[in-house]
Amino acid sequence: MADTAVLLDGKETSKVLLEKVAREASQFAQGDLPKLVAVLVGHDPASEVYVARKMKVAAQLGLASELLRLPDSIETAQLQAEIQYLNQDPHTHAILVQLPLPKQIDTLAVLQTVAVEKDVDGFHPENLGKLLMGIEPVAMPCTPAGIIYLLDAYKIPMAGKRVAVVGRSIIVGKPITLMLTHRNATVTLCHSKTRDLDGILRESEMIIAAAGQPGLIQADAVQPGAVVVDVGINRLPSGRLVGDVDFEALKVKAGYMTPVPGGVGPMTIAMLMYNTLRLYQYQQGLKVERLLLV
Repeated sequence: MADTAVLLDGKETSKVLLEKVAREASQFAQGDLPKLVAVLVGHDPASEVYVARKMKVAAQLGLASELLRLPDSIETAQLQAEIQYLNQDPHTHAILVQLPLPKQIDTLAVLQTVAVEKDVDGFHPENLGKLLMGIEPVAMPCTPAGIIYLLDAYKIPMAGKRVAVVGRSIIVGKPITLMLTHRNATVTLCHSKTRDLDGILRESEMIIAAAGQPGLIQADAVQPGAVVVDVGINRLPSGRLVGDVDFEALKVKAGYMTPVPGGVGPMTIAMLMYNTLRLYQYQQGLKVERLLLV
């Protein structure tokens, strides 16, 4: 084993995927471009930053994009009506509802309103259901799909691996568990009620940390040479961004690990753009390549 872990560079790997999107999108430059519409409710500072970044990347790739701003006082039915309009717009190919939504909004009802063929986040029950059944949906949750793409880029095998996923959200934990299972990994999905988390981690050859708790996973709970994917993005009082794992201690123990920032984050945005292209291709009756369930 090397003296330090091999860093899984999401910045560089995402460039390869983004170049692919730009190259394929350029084929449609003379016609109706693949279009992503982001729905932003209210003025959450983090959401403002995330959406602005997504719109910027879309423009750089030659994709069409639009930001639909709505007041934070909007009710569920009103928001659903706005989404239904986008569902019926033939020039809108991908719809992103930026989370979190204000407390008065029924988030699950809103996510189910997005047409399944325009669900760029892959959160519609039909898309998640297909993933459960082993049928690859056109769009899959961006962060888990980005993780699989990153592991593939570094030729890290998943078949037969014992994997611990920490965090059970539909954004990361549950879908990555399904994706890894389809790649023949043996996955333990851990959460706040899991007993002896450290014991499970020590037995795992791969760890996906997506709990949103800085420093949750310490080096003494990780076996030497393990693959550690840190999905957490936590801002400390000092302003520094850190993940869910103790990076400094683990970088001399793990075999592979993702940095924060610069690991999973860039892959998430790249996969969002790739999903936009895939949804466009599907709606135009074009071939959509298989990505995960190979």
